Amino acid sequence: MDLQISVDAESLTRRVADLIDTRRIGAARPLLAAARRMAPSSPRLAELSALLALREGRLDLAQAELDRAIADAPEHAGLRKYRADLRRQLGDRVGATQDAAEAVILDRNDPAAKALLGLLLLDLGQSADAVRCLHEAVADAPANPSFREGLSSALVACGNEADAAATLAEGIAAAPGSVALRNAAILLAVRRYDFAAAVQWADDALAAGVADACLFGLKGHALSSLGQHAEAADAYTEALKLRPDDPYVRHLVAASGAVAGAERAPNEYLRAVFDGYADRFETHLISLGYRVPGLIRAALLHRLDISDGARIGPVLDLGCGTGLLALAISDLPLGPVVGVDLSPRMLAAAAEKQLYAELREADLMHVLATDATSWPLILAADVLCYIGALDDVLAAVHARLPPGGLFVFSVEELPADTAEAWGPGGKARYRHGLSYVRQAATAAGFTVHAIDREVLRYEIDAPVPGLLAVLGRAGDDR
Repeated sequence: MDLQISVDAESLTRRVADLIDTRRIGAARPLLAAARRMAPSSPRLAELSALLALREGRLDLAQAELDRAIADAPEHAGLRKYRADLRRQLGDRVGATQDAAEAVILDRNDPAAKALLGLLLLDLGQSADAVRCLHEAVADAPANPSFREGLSSALVACGNEADAAATLAEGIAAAPGSVALRNAAILLAVRRYDFAAAVQWADDALAAGVADACLFGLKGHALSSLGQHAEAADAYTEALKLRPDDPYVRHLVAASGAVAGAERAPNEYLRAVFDGYADRFETHLISLGYRVPGLIRAALLHRLDISDGARIGPVLDLGCGTGLLALAISDLPLGPVVGVDLSPRMLAAAAEKQLYAELREADLMHVLATDATSWPLILAADVLCYIGALDDVLAAVHARLPPGGLFVFSVEELPADTAEAWGPGGKARYRHGLSYVRQAATAAGFTVHAIDREVLRYEIDAPVPGLLAVLGRAGDDR
């Protein structure tokens, strides 16, 4: 009789696992209850119960289930691995790492536990240890795409981009149908500014029958970086066909000129791009000969009377990024400085400079609309290029400036012979005409002190033309 119950419980357990894998949650729950009545102390059923709770979004129930099961079976590696994954989702990276390490100790032959531990160590900034764990996971399961992708990320974190690229290439050879590996290889080439290689990786994937919206989006970015804007627009359009409701993809298409109507980059796009860009942001801009912070500093020295040393502030830095502008003006009698940005990782880098009185993770339009502070000086370095029509933001800034206040900002410039007021500039940015900027500023109530043509930076050894605008409240006699 006991043997028959055991066999029935095992059969039900397999059936429950199949139902959870195929996301038939409603059918899995009653069968799981029946199986647990037959085998109430089964660690495997505890795993499935926790997994089912995760599928249902009930993280607290999943954690309670795993806590009880681990208390009953502390040496069960699978339970530790499941709880490590859950703790990672809950943001408890230290606890997750401890569980993953226990899982590896309890079962040295489980590559998934080694890979999970490697990813958690990477989250904690222990990239060298992460590489060792993920190397073992890949050695144990060389055809697993996710292990290869994780190892590549760890190698990049260690500064070994060449080995990371080789790891992805080996993974693609072993699993040629992996969309994730193909996209990771393209993204790594983009991050290394090897845009020709990124396009080649994308074309190879398409030739192999592998394609998704992300792949086309990355190909478009690489083509745009090579100055091939028409081809980039075609790639973005293909991305839109595959993911028509994605705001990131829609903006790429709109900014490339393939679709009209988008007047600014969506917040989801900006946050995703700059969170992924934060650790390379300053190095990349410096390599491009980025001039905007210095140009704004020079404009302030020309326009502001700082000879008496009186402090001017507070100062609002819109789209502050990693704080390059605050660094450029840090020796001037300006402040306190408040920075606003959508990217938490960019803000974390800005906080390390200790130049801001306050940093806010927020949309600049929301801050201008809801914060009634009067700002004598508002700055926007290389930010309004992500907004097409400037009328609303100029009106919002004007409302926050006191008499005599200044707004200084940069935009990329449309060619002088272009009839449009503003238009796509490639890489999901916008360019603006000088006449339009002047007209929009006047319509918003500003006095236009200066709109100067400047080189903002260099890309592919070519200057990127832009405008540096210095605006004040109407009636300001500066």
